[in-house]
Amino acid sequence: MKNLIIIALSIILFVSCGRSFSGDGGELTGVSAPSWSEPNPYGMVLIKRGAFEMGPAKNDSLWGNFQNPKGVSIDAFWMDQTEITNAEYRQFVYWVRDSIIRERLANEDDLFKISEDKNGDPIEPPILDWRRPIPTERRANEDELNAIQSVNWRNPITGETKLDPQQMIYRYSIFDATSYALRRNRLNPTERVKNTDIVVDPNEVVMISKDTAYINEDGLIISETITRPLSSIWDFLNTYIVNIYPDETAWVNDFNNSYNEPYTRLYFNLPGYNDYPVVGVSWEQANAFCHWRTEFLKRSLDVNFKNTIEPYRLPTEAEFEYAARSGKSENIYPWNSKGVTSEKDCFLGNFKPGDGDYTKDGHLITAKVASFSPNEFGLYDMAGNVAEWTSTAFLESGPEIMSDMNPEYRYNAAKEDPYAMKKKVVRGGSWKDPAYLIRSDVRTFEYQNEQRSYIGFRCVRTQVGFSKVKSGKVKK
Repeated sequence: MKNLIIIALSIILFVSCGRSFSGDGGELTGVSAPSWSEPNPYGMVLIKRGAFEMGPAKNDSLWGNFQNPKGVSIDAFWMDQTEITNAEYRQFVYWVRDSIIRERLANEDDLFKISEDKNGDPIEPPILDWRRPIPTERRANEDELNAIQSVNWRNPITGETKLDPQQMIYRYSIFDATSYALRRNRLNPTERVKNTDIVVDPNEVVMISKDTAYINEDGLIISETITRPLSSIWDFLNTYIVNIYPDETAWVNDFNNSYNEPYTRLYFNLPGYNDYPVVGVSWEQANAFCHWRTEFLKRSLDVNFKNTIEPYRLPTEAEFEYAARSGKSENIYPWNSKGVTSEKDCFLGNFKPGDGDYTKDGHLITAKVASFSPNEFGLYDMAGNVAEWTSTAFLESGPEIMSDMNPEYRYNAAKEDPYAMKKKVVRGGSWKDPAYLIRSDVRTFEYQNEQRSYIGFRCVRTQVGFSKVKSGKVKK
């Protein structure tokens, strides 16, 4: 009798466990993953998946550009409606500034760090408490005032006091999921080769390269790429330390024999330029901004979903061209017109219309973002204003060597690599370029550590899921 009870209980347990899934009766019905709704990114529009002919649409012997289009397909992604502005990039700079101040305040007062979670369990190491406001200079004690003012720099000659660019350091780490996914990099040697005719050496040593960075005893940032035997998943974590303050001197260094000195003092800091595109930002700094923006968003999300969000990143070259051309192979500019003026003879973008005449389009240098009409995707300034960084490494062959599905070519140049290997694709043309260079099918490049007064950027984010969603809010 006792055995019969045990058998009966086992059957009940089996049935009840089976009912925890969505199907009954032994049928295969599938188990749904936890669902959630991706928040529509503020200031972004959804670029739906599609296909187009990437590359020059016609020959141009004058510029040495010859027709060689390639059919490619692009998955859906979100894209900033406008270039990142001074005000938006300043939010990043001020976040770094405030984190430095909080660290120094925490050295004097533990109240500026959180050492326990909500359950009373210790947090190691303690984290900054961003809920606690930084004291105003009027109410700060002497130690607090020293910490607050320590991020400033005073010119001993002019007496000018400003934020110290040298202290604006952002440290971050990126897990290289692509390298980790490569079969040759599997931690288990038996998984590296599928061909069963090949005997796998279990002691085979796989060398892995990773980027690392640290600050030496002299306070200098040391960035290097190290190569070592693959030993654990931590070998795919790359660490970077980047000075993120824009190079305000680019306005002088980019133009010989020009009086552009006022821009070096005013462009990034004057409120009147808040809604103008940030410039003087390198490819490396733009990537740091993307990482910070991702982490800043995650802080606002439910802990269960923050790691499911796709990161902000720079657009690939193909994504930028597809978005600029509104997905139309026949478009050579973001607008449908083959020229650069409307039917009413109004300029459609900010560029250099004539020989020595930058002002014919209404602007001398950059223009406030969204000063011109958007393209059919709702994107502003995809031609002119500032040229924009992409994530793609530059090769002359370009799209020819890339896949026809989500094409991209990446090369993370080591510090020791020749400088020529540090070229990144720049798209869109700028306020200083003639009409040809703002075409959507024209590609140029710049070195990843260069900071120019005519190069900015915008972010993208891969769309999560396949549901129909509305576009993000328009920036005002």
